Amino acid sequence: MPTLFTKIINGEIPSYKIAEDENFYAFLDIHPNAKGHTLCIPKKEEDKLFDLDEETYLGLMRFSRKIAKALKKTISCKRIGMAVVGLEVPHVHVHLIPLNEMKEMTFAHKVSMSATAFEELALKIQSNV
Repeated sequence: MPTLFTKIINGEIPSYKIAEDENFYAFLDIHPNAKGHTLCIPKKEEDKLFDLDEETYLGLMRFSRKIAKALKKTISCKRIGMAVVGLEVPHVHVHLIPLNEMKEMTFAHKVSMSATAFEELALKIQSNV
C-alpha cells in the first residue's frame, strides 16, 4: 500500500510543492514547527534513512542541501535545522526547519498558516531553488 508521501508525489493528495526532480520531492510541512518547515523525500519508498542505497541517500542529502539554501534565501532566520526522525510516516523524510530558537526543533512547537500563506510561501521558495 502506498505511503502518504507516495500519494503526495503521485498527486493523489495535494501539497505545497517546493521542488521536484526525477528522484526527490520537497514540499511544505502542513503542521510546521516554523514558517518554511519543509520535507524532502525520495520518490523511492523506503521506511528508514539508513536502509536507502548509498546513491539515493547521498542524492537526498544533495537535494536537501539545495532546498535548505533556497529556504535560507527566502526566510529570515539564524540557520536551517535538519532532522530525520521517521516515526510519523513510514517513508524517509528530511525535515528542514528555519530556526531562530531551539524550541522550533522540538516538534512540540507548531505555527499556524492559512492556505494562502502556504501557497505564497511555496512560490517564494520555488523562485530561489
